Amino acid sequence: MAEKVCPERKKVMVAIDESDCSHYALKWTLDNLGGSISASQLVVFTAMPQPDFSYIYASTYGAAPVPDLIQSLQENQKKVTAALLEKAKRICADQGIIAETVAEIGDPKEVICEAVKKLHIRLLILGSHSRGALQRAFVGSVSNYCVHNAKCPVLVVKKTA
Repeated sequence: MAEKVCPERKKVMVAIDESDCSHYALKWTLDNLGGSISASQLVVFTAMPQPDFSYIYASTYGAAPVPDLIQSLQENQKKVTAALLEKAKRICADQGIIAETVAEIGDPKEVICEAVKKLHIRLLILGSHSRGALQRAFVGSVSNYCVHNAKCPVLVVKKTA
């Protein structure tokens, strides 16, 4: 007698940051894809920026900064990230969706694409900051990078005016 193999639930990942457009993308996903998402595994992902302590060295006139200061800054970043993910998890729970949360340190566009591959994500959802061409040239576009480099389909949610 052959055993029935239970197929693994498809994973959908919503990448968020502290911006309104990423929270809009999360809410849009829950409102418009809620039925599909409830049959999938939802992952809410955020990227913590790589710490840049060069300004601390400058502010201490080249002397080595106090290790407690650096540790305090890192702990603060972790608290902000945890609060962001907890808020997203609550938003999902209010819609009856249980979400897994993941945070990685690094350049957002790169760690998002790495997480897609590592977590075997089937659909990536991102918000769009709606930057103009000039701003994208200088700042770059996480969503554009992910559209071209993520190893799964990417849905970019643009907040309407």
